[in-house]
Amino acid sequence: LTLTCKINYKNQARLSMLKLDNHLSGRHFLHIPGPSPVPSRILRAISYQTIDHRGPEFGAFGLKVLDGIKKIFKTEQPVIIYSASGTGSWEGALVNVLNPGDKVLFYETGHFANLWRALAKKIGIEVEVVGKAGADTWRWGVDASVIEERLRKDTQHEIKAVCVVHNETSTGMTSNIAAVRKAIDDAKHPALLLVDSVSGLGSADYEHDKWGADVTVSGSQKGLMLPPGIGFNALSPKAIEASKHSKIPKAYLAWDEILESNKTGYWPTTPSTNLMYGLHEAIDMMQTEGLDTIFARHQRLAEACRRAVAAWGLENQCLDPNAYSPVLTAIVVPEGMDADVLRKHALEKFNLSLGTGLGKLKGKIFRIGHLGDCNELSLMAALSGVEMSFSSIGYKPKASGVVAAQEYLK
Repeated sequence: LTLTCKINYKNQARLSMLKLDNHLSGRHFLHIPGPSPVPSRILRAISYQTIDHRGPEFGAFGLKVLDGIKKIFKTEQPVIIYSASGTGSWEGALVNVLNPGDKVLFYETGHFANLWRALAKKIGIEVEVVGKAGADTWRWGVDASVIEERLRKDTQHEIKAVCVVHNETSTGMTSNIAAVRKAIDDAKHPALLLVDSVSGLGSADYEHDKWGADVTVSGSQKGLMLPPGIGFNALSPKAIEASKHSKIPKAYLAWDEILESNKTGYWPTTPSTNLMYGLHEAIDMMQTEGLDTIFARHQRLAEACRRAVAAWGLENQCLDPNAYSPVLTAIVVPEGMDADVLRKHALEKFNLSLGTGLGKLKGKIFRIGHLGDCNELSLMAALSGVEMSFSSIGYKPKASGVVAAQEYLK
């Protein structure tokens, strides 16, 4: 099939050819760590006719969605819903509670912790980075004692916030957020706790209120099973108070006008109405299944995947069993193998998308997502595709990971 389209640019006609050389039958197996597959039920909801976002029907709908999302974050406090990606929500968390030149402590656990730090520097925040002493911080979860030690030394309370990633998607690690809160409290330090749970929310247990987070950042395209396009900031009273004194310039991302409009179910700007339909449906699906059941399902699939990795004779990027992620598994390939060659083969031959290595892990790992609308057969298909791809590129696993996973799941 050849699709030909004519494009006019600067009064010159240019011919663009897009060749679709073949069609792969069957479903596409999307097993990257997000965006995750969107269930048909949510896709149907997104397709509903758009309504007036200033009309009475939308106000009632908005209130229902705002109440429902609180239950997913396990909070009684407000949750800001942005028409933005998780990156926009990162920025929203920072610009609403900080001032130009404030110092923020970032704990490095992987690529996304680094990206959040880089964003902070761009908006005029002074950043300091800590990690697990004497170890590759991209292979271990957050060591709360490191944060406590640093905060105890900050006797002048120059550090205004601590930023950590709950589930580090680049490395397959989930960190103990309650322990971080305890470390801040034990150090008797007033720093705010800002948490990225973009990939954790809805797949790994998360308790915004109980764990003492001041701002929790998340997005729509992971455990919530939606397309990208909605971002979240779950707030605490302390964060809201800090926002009243923040001097970093902001407009679209400012909480004050959003919070005021949300009181009646509206937004000060145009919301992503159709994605909100999908969010409403996702919340209903998750409440029907039950959060505890969802978290147990993710843990079960993750353990099956790890058993497959062990049977293959390969290594988990995460070296701390207490930090193994229920969202994804990051797998270190043997010396001499390019993980992206494996991924390319899996996609072209078996219609299977696997996650790439990010940052310094490019070509060294691949990632299997087992999050969102994923069940046993979905995971088994992904593991089969990986195992067949191993054979095709000349790698002989120690044993069958498919059989190991099957034995655990049956």
